[in-house]
Amino acid sequence: MKLGLSVGYSERDMDIPFDVILEAERLGFDSVWTAEAWGSDAVTPLAWIGAKTSRIKLGVGIMQVPARTPAMTAMTAMTLDALSGGRFILGLGPSGPQVIEGWHGVPYQPSLTRLKEHIQIVRKILRREDKLSHDGRCYQLPFNGIGSSGQGVALKSILHGRSGMKIYTAAMTPVGIEAAAEVADGFMPIWCDPERFDIFDSSIERGLAKRDINLSRRDFDILPSVPVNMGDDLQSCLNAFKPELALYIGGMGSRKKNYYNDLACELGFEEAAKRIQDLYLNGQKKEATVAVPNELVDAVTLSGPAARIVERLDRWRTNGTHTLIVSSNDLETLRILAAAVL
Repeated sequence: MKLGLSVGYSERDMDIPFDVILEAERLGFDSVWTAEAWGSDAVTPLAWIGAKTSRIKLGVGIMQVPARTPAMTAMTAMTLDALSGGRFILGLGPSGPQVIEGWHGVPYQPSLTRLKEHIQIVRKILRREDKLSHDGRCYQLPFNGIGSSGQGVALKSILHGRSGMKIYTAAMTPVGIEAAAEVADGFMPIWCDPERFDIFDSSIERGLAKRDINLSRRDFDILPSVPVNMGDDLQSCLNAFKPELALYIGGMGSRKKNYYNDLACELGFEEAAKRIQDLYLNGQKKEATVAVPNELVDAVTLSGPAARIVERLDRWRTNGTHTLIVSSNDLETLRILAAAVL
């Protein structure tokens, strides 16, 4: 099992925790990951990080697919990969309708069809086996639809990209995981219980069965994101994560469609998930936070004293985790994790 470090996206004031990143590289972490929502983008900070590091891989987790053309995604990936000496890892995802339609102003659906076509086009560009063409539901290259000048031509990238570049997707729904298994090298669940990886099995198998090449389950990577809070008081450590889980389970979506609520149900917390959502959507955010079970927090995080965290790392190590992407700005926590895993 490898270790990755998530630095997420910046809050109000742009900030990159270079002391944490440089220590992670010194300790032997395999990768560092950025993100984007509706503020700082994911790529610019990663380029800055790449210029100040030499070995650690540079993962973008994730770039919002509807915000970019496939060619721009490929151009960005090839450029940063070349400048960093082949360290770039491409993470893509559909994001959600609130962000895509509210922030980017483009239709969200068909989100998974667009994601799959996007990856297929990026791979064509990276491989440079022929001039680029694609005739899909979401993308037509060269474009000759309404508004076309009729002068578009099929092109091949001037820059020679690395054809074997890893491409991962952010996925958490069964159909999203199936799409990842069909076109990507693995997927990054936002939070999950390593003892319940079985809930992914049927989706992965369906996706792998659709591939043009024979790919075994062993070749398909799972890279979970796991927040870490090390401290002597276990309950305090667990409580620190409850507001975010209440937000996702209760408020990220409507009563009819909330993927995070669905995931909590799949993990065995259906009653709690319904109560959290009812409270949150009724404006009772504090009560929703209190309603998050300790057991759920403990299942999807690494919390508590150092010895307990080291012990619970085995849950991830023995259940098929390719890379554990941890989030913590505490240097001692990173040292404890590295000593236990690397």
